[in-house]
Amino acid sequence: MRPPYRLLATAVLTIAAAGTAQAAKVTAVDIRGLDEAKTLNVRGALSLVQAIDKDLSGRRLGYLVREADDETREALEPFGYYSPKIEVTREGSGDATKVIVTVSLDEPVRVRRADIAIIGEGSEDRYLKEDLSVFRPQKGDIFDHAQYEASKTKITRRLAERGYFDADFSSRRVEVTRAEHAADIDLVWTSGGRYDMGPITFVQTPQHIIRDSLLERLVYWEQGSYYHQGKLDRFRESLARLDYFSSIEIEPDPDKAVDNEVPVLVTLTPAKRTVYTAGVSYGTDSGAGVRLGMERRYVNDRGHKALGQIDWNEERKTATAQYRIPAFAWLDGWYTFSAQYYDEQSDYIDTRKVELVASRSGQISRRLNAIASIHALRERWAYVADDDGDASTPVQYRSATFLYPSLRADYIDADDRIFPRKAIGITVEVRGGLEGVGSDANFLQTWGVARWYHGMGAFNRLIVRGEAGGTFTNALVDMPPSLRFFAGGDRSIRGYAYREVGPTTIGSDGKKYALGAKNVLTGSVEFEHYFNDTWGAAGFVDAGDAFDDTPDIHTGVGFGVRWKSPVGPVRFDIAHGLKDPDSNYEIYLNIGADW
Repeated sequence: MRPPYRLLATAVLTIAAAGTAQAAKVTAVDIRGLDEAKTLNVRGALSLVQAIDKDLSGRRLGYLVREADDETREALEPFGYYSPKIEVTREGSGDATKVIVTVSLDEPVRVRRADIAIIGEGSEDRYLKEDLSVFRPQKGDIFDHAQYEASKTKITRRLAERGYFDADFSSRRVEVTRAEHAADIDLVWTSGGRYDMGPITFVQTPQHIIRDSLLERLVYWEQGSYYHQGKLDRFRESLARLDYFSSIEIEPDPDKAVDNEVPVLVTLTPAKRTVYTAGVSYGTDSGAGVRLGMERRYVNDRGHKALGQIDWNEERKTATAQYRIPAFAWLDGWYTFSAQYYDEQSDYIDTRKVELVASRSGQISRRLNAIASIHALRERWAYVADDDGDASTPVQYRSATFLYPSLRADYIDADDRIFPRKAIGITVEVRGGLEGVGSDANFLQTWGVARWYHGMGAFNRLIVRGEAGGTFTNALVDMPPSLRFFAGGDRSIRGYAYREVGPTTIGSDGKKYALGAKNVLTGSVEFEHYFNDTWGAAGFVDAGDAFDDTPDIHTGVGFGVRWKSPVGPVRFDIAHGLKDPDSNYEIYLNIGADW
């Protein structure tokens, strides 16, 4: 039997050894010999990385170092590298150890044979054939697991989207021969038959607010036509634009198909019927003001809408009433009747107008929308100064009445409506009136604006904009301000104030103010660079003029900050006009897409 003091000494040594074992710590893991994508995947797989700055026993650290070889090897297999040379070394003392993983890639595994096919009715489907033709990896390519899974998932989803609900794999196998650096793919789907679009059932819960016959007019396909998920997605967009419903669920049910027709259940939850808005505002041209509004999303079960809004500012006052009736002969179309009263009392103009508008809008195609309308306008105006610039001389009021039709078309082809990188948008409007047919003067007016977006690399965008408009009339003096063209400001020529560019008069405060012109011509080139997924900067050049006879081009240059906010793009710009070196810098804040 050991003496007690020897037992005590043994216990003390054991505790001391345990304390020493807890002193090991990994301070860093350095991965060498790989590109960024492979390094990230290896780092995510290493248990050593998860143990950084944690207290470890010597035994635990040794185990993690040994495991690093297998973990690195496994993390490189998805990239097609099955036999890399891996060396794991340690630097530093036990309580501050740096682990270095050095990788030397060998010859990658390549696809030796790729038998990829769809059998059954889907084998003749043009779109599925296209997906098969771009399947990756193909014969001779590195066997990249991510590419393989993405291609496989794409075809599986496409089968379901196009109505092949009975589709399944008849063969799904990949054999990798490490010694020969070869992979053999055997991937075959059996599509089964393609289903058709069946009957649609509407359920509005907890209450029925819109008659089903109205919603059915938005269904643009015939029952019995081929099933396609894209039809339901477009139908969902049409329902969402109506703004009747807070929730829209569209569920096809292949299990209940009759005669190969898939029934579709549409469950709709009504949105709040009445929306009230209120706010305060301030503008350098309009002064302080308030905005009050009320909208009835649905007046009755026929889907009519009503809107009333008042903008009451110190110098500008606007009251608007609008009533809309669904007109779904064109998809998502409306008959709109509106009345607006406008009153502006500023240092250079005293104007009032009442305008009545009846219009018919519609979505002609996914990219093209059109609005045809009839306008009845009564406007009275007077400039505070006369043509000689004498602010003390009163100018008699002028008044005009115009009854004229207009046609507006908007074409947008964009990869992303909120933040496009490949897009073109064109808006064109034509309007005109005849003297003796409700108008005080003959006139024809055309106007258009085009925008082009082009992504340049991952973080750059080029934006080009052009605007042109012209008025054909021999009685410009009879044309009210609302039927003239102006230039200057945020969406025109930055570097100049709102409506600053063009024919002017002198206001009672001695400043120049716009009169409006027969023609307008403006353009802009802007380059954006983003530092990350959220923040960026821009530089731009704008130029143009509003003119009666010959343009006097005004140019503005500036820079700005860009922010991809949760509510849409935010643009903050500072610009300076080059026409007058002593002119002020203009500041602009814009929120939302440009369309």
